[in-house]
Amino acid sequence: MAKCFSLSATYDRWCRFSFSRAGLKSTTTDLGEGTVMHCWVPKTYKPNKPNLLLLHGLGPTGLWTWNMFISRFIERFNVYVPDLLFFGDSYTTRPEWTEHFQAQCVAGALKSQGVTKTNVVGPSYGGFVAYSLAAQFPEMVEKLVLWGAGVCMEEKDVEDGMFQVKSTDEAVKLLLPRTPEKMKEMLKVVFYKPVMSIPTCFLQDFIDFIGMEHLQEWTRLINALFKDRKMSNLPKITQPTLIIWGEYDKVFPLELGQRLKRHLDENAQLVVIKDCGHAANGGEVKEMYKHMKSFLIDPLLQPKKANQTKGQKVH
Repeated sequence: MAKCFSLSATYDRWCRFSFSRAGLKSTTTDLGEGTVMHCWVPKTYKPNKPNLLLLHGLGPTGLWTWNMFISRFIERFNVYVPDLLFFGDSYTTRPEWTEHFQAQCVAGALKSQGVTKTNVVGPSYGGFVAYSLAAQFPEMVEKLVLWGAGVCMEEKDVEDGMFQVKSTDEAVKLLLPRTPEKMKEMLKVVFYKPVMSIPTCFLQDFIDFIGMEHLQEWTRLINALFKDRKMSNLPKITQPTLIIWGEYDKVFPLELGQRLKRHLDENAQLVVIKDCGHAANGGEVKEMYKHMKSFLIDPLLQPKKANQTKGQKVH
């Protein structure tokens, strides 16, 4: 019997409708050399508003990642939500797998829209790209928000037992599940209190919707994150940075957030979300937005309070 309904496809259409209703439109930019970037951009640019770039992690595109936030951010910012390479409608034929190349392509897409300065939010893998963007294009990035992005990890951390996995091959199998059973294993690691009652058919529908045509490229992206990674090679960015971390993050343990705070010193503040894993759901999402609002939006309204950290657990 042919499959006639997809919950994931339906939700994706709803996200597209939400983005359009919020004032965004879908665009593609040909950067040359076989590289195309897709991005949601303002239908009408408001020069009196600052810009905000929202990146996404592995898995769903920014459309899914930021749908629940978009209506709030659109009130205060010109919002840009790109698909990173090998996600959604962004791709390249070049053999480039690093977050540094991803950042260069994001910068190219922004420049094509006339964006010269922006605030940036990057969760997980998107945080690696965001950090690289801030390092390579310091004049472009004003403020940076990183959520559970282990940019301070080293390749040897895997051998030292910091992570749930003992090799990058295991990391790939965990983070890129291809069966409902593996999806459930991933949910247990990503969320502090995962919903395990999701019907198998829904999990399979999600896997089918995401597709596996870019599995090889996603695998290379993950391998590139770990390969030869050393703290001594990590540049020290100077932009004001908010580091948000789940207290019980099993993908990138809190130790990495604390390590990043020490690396950036006075330019960063670390906020720990209690009873939260690598990904947020329910009340954790509200908590996450509260801190992003305090860091990105409140200073625009009340400049004198820009440096206050009341109500945040800061290390």
